[in-house]
Amino acid sequence: MVRVWDRVVRGFHWALVLSFITAWLTSHSSEDVHHWAGYTAAALVAMRLLWGVLGTPYARFSQFVRDPATVLRYLSAILSGREARYIGHNPAGGAMVVALIAAMGSTALTGWLMTTDAYFGVSWVETAHSLSAHGLLVLVLFHIGGVALASFRHRENLVLAMITGRKRKAEPADIA
Repeated sequence: MVRVWDRVVRGFHWALVLSFITAWLTSHSSEDVHHWAGYTAAALVAMRLLWGVLGTPYARFSQFVRDPATVLRYLSAILSGREARYIGHNPAGGAMVVALIAAMGSTALTGWLMTTDAYFGVSWVETAHSLSAHGLLVLVLFHIGGVALASFRHRENLVLAMITGRKRKAEPADIA
């Protein structure tokens, strides 16, 4: 086994999961809890952006953010059952990380705007917040599906890897 994801990445991931679930479940029932879950998510996103530049090798965006052509080639390889195993995030996973961070940031920003004097009750801000939150839910569902597919195809439990930080060592055909 090899250490891939550090404590900061794993803590960020599970804290963001918890804040998203909390915000989603309290959106119509507990305004204070909903707001604090959103503020927590915003702080987590800010921290992850910093850690994506300064963090350990597999935490850095430079390690897993790929150009769109590489992501499309990887998605095509998935469809044909020929995708490579990556020790860190694969190109599709890297794109999903960026999309999830952007969507969470957008949801938190529009949610915060709704609490300000300038934008309280402004319909386009409320619509943007709702669209961001629902789009984020769709991305989360795709993320879970991608994790399940990669876990099945590469015979490794990626959920457990995000808990322990460890994955199976690279084999000759794998990409470290």
